[in-house]
Amino acid sequence: MTKQYLKATAIALGLVAWGGAAIAGAPADWSKVPGRTVTVLYPGVSPIEWIVNGTEHSGARGMREGDTCVACHEKELADMGKKMATGQKLEPHVIKGKAASIPVTVQAAHDGANLYMRFSWKQPAGGADKMDADNQVKLAFMLANDGIMVKSGKKEVDMSQRGACWATCHQDVRTMPDVKDDKKTKYVTGANLAGGVFYDLLQWTSKANKGTDGHIAEKREMTGGTALIEAKGEKKGDTWTVTFARKLAGGTGDIALAAGKTVNFGMAIHDDHTNGRFHHVSMGYTLGIDAKADITAAKQ
Repeated sequence: MTKQYLKATAIALGLVAWGGAAIAGAPADWSKVPGRTVTVLYPGVSPIEWIVNGTEHSGARGMREGDTCVACHEKELADMGKKMATGQKLEPHVIKGKAASIPVTVQAAHDGANLYMRFSWKQPAGGADKMDADNQVKLAFMLANDGIMVKSGKKEVDMSQRGACWATCHQDVRTMPDVKDDKKTKYVTGANLAGGVFYDLLQWTSKANKGTDGHIAEKREMTGGTALIEAKGEKKGDTWTVTFARKLAGGTGDIALAAGKTVNFGMAIHDDHTNGRFHHVSMGYTLGIDAKADITAAKQ
């Protein structure tokens, strides 16, 4: 048998094994790819303005000294989510039955040309009103270079390093309490698309079972990127599996990836037909391409 035949057979077996969540070219056996548990929590009303305010958020001082959000909070994410989901803290609009947190297994690999990301988690209980009637689930992940700066007190801090997507979450965007503008999306203060000050945003939606490739700069754009190849997902029993394939290279609004490079990573899940700010989000992590990081994509 030729090497080409064996490779094609392996890909085909992967497609059979994972059904709708399989993507051609992705690892045929994901069980051999190391995974990391990333807990996404319900954040309530905790915009960046609250995060960097030392009189309201005690962690702001440590953040100014270089601490990351995950370094301080990783062991208490479930408890934090519970306080907000139940209205004990930072949530004036409690949703009955809202999951406090969701542990997600995140895996990554590449083949020299493309990055493959795989996310799997068990569906938590729900039953709230359907804000997004079309989609039971939406999953997004964001990549960013260093240099997304936010002022905290008299000092500017790099939130792309410290806090994943929190630099995009402002108190004046839609679905925040008392906001009248229902069209204002997430944005980055001081965004510079050409200069690399933005978030690369990839999202998968359950109804269409496909992905979109956008970015967040002066505003959120859900399309326009050219790196995404494919995104597929499925639910088997109580477990969701969503897989993305994107080119390492890209164009405007795409973070360029390469062997040896590490970028900032964060993710979000809109669970139980929810929408807007009522999602679950991660702290900030690092993603390395053949480089040591919180999540490492090794060449397969």
